[in-house]
Amino acid sequence: MNKKVVIGMSGGVDSSVAAYLLKKQGYDVIGITMKLTPDDTFYTEKEGGCCSLSAVEDARRVAYRLEIPFYVMNFTEVFKEKVIDYFVDEYLEGRTPNPCVACNKYIKFDALLKKAQTLGADYVATGHYCRITKENGRFAVVKSEDPKKDQTYMMYNMTQYQLEHTLMPCGDYKKEQIREIAKEIGLNVFDKKDSEEICFIPDNNHGGFIKRQCPKKIKQGNFVDEKGNILGKHKGIVYYTIGQRKGLGLSAGKRVFVTDIRPSKNEVVVGAEENIFGTELVTKDNNFIPFDKLEAPMEVEAKIRYNAKLFKAVITPTEDGKVKVKFEEKQRAITKGQSVVFYKGDLLVGGGVIE
Repeated sequence: MNKKVVIGMSGGVDSSVAAYLLKKQGYDVIGITMKLTPDDTFYTEKEGGCCSLSAVEDARRVAYRLEIPFYVMNFTEVFKEKVIDYFVDEYLEGRTPNPCVACNKYIKFDALLKKAQTLGADYVATGHYCRITKENGRFAVVKSEDPKKDQTYMMYNMTQYQLEHTLMPCGDYKKEQIREIAKEIGLNVFDKKDSEEICFIPDNNHGGFIKRQCPKKIKQGNFVDEKGNILGKHKGIVYYTIGQRKGLGLSAGKRVFVTDIRPSKNEVVVGAEENIFGTELVTKDNNFIPFDKLEAPMEVEAKIRYNAKLFKAVITPTEDGKVKVKFEEKQRAITKGQSVVFYKGDLLVGGGVIE
């Protein structure tokens, strides 16, 4: 009897080809598009959003072409709680969250996996560019064949159980190969543009989104320098992030950057660019994949956001269960709420949230 796998289908080329590859490998494949946002968003998002009506229809057509069952399933409640509410709350606290990391942790590899198992599936699958291997009795996450598309940064929260029950077939291919396969087998999504915006904020205006969610909590406050001198008015702390220069609407007579956000005082601190560089940070909510817990200092390569470069660093456990990260070189705009992720060569070691 063939193993059964449920694959999350976004209507894009990656998950579409992943479904094809899994079927070709002999799995019984079920396609599922997750309805993540309320009806008013679900049916009015701009073309190409990962749970827009057009995306659902693209996924449905691919499933029909591949002759696999296809369903749309409602995950709006858990998505609102674990991703949208988290996203809003973090910005209100002066942090800059990564909603895709939260979505992978709580939705794709938790809620979807549990749903898949109720359908009798052995695995859940996605179109992510990652490779899952097994070394020394433990599952590991390894960078994909395509370094430009590698998505292992988003996977640092995965548990051994989740890795055991997850398949990511695109990790063995380059993006160009995935598009070519889609074209060869007649999938209309072969040249579909990749979605880059936050799925629940199709206009890419996160400040406006948060203001619509909780208008009474967004208030004007002061731009101040690092000595506390008032320089002007800001429109609400949720509109700003560490390292930001553009869009401040501030005439300071020189280039200034956001160096800190103080939610307790509703202040945005600005200063010279040199003030946004640092070499040390502390992380919370850490997870490690090759081992359960960091027991001693370890040399790694690390990056402080998804699109950042890797730099040499030493990670050290602290007495309160957190991790201290010290980079060899200064990092620009270390930002509270973002994830820092650790590697040893191509091996994903783990990561945590910058505190």
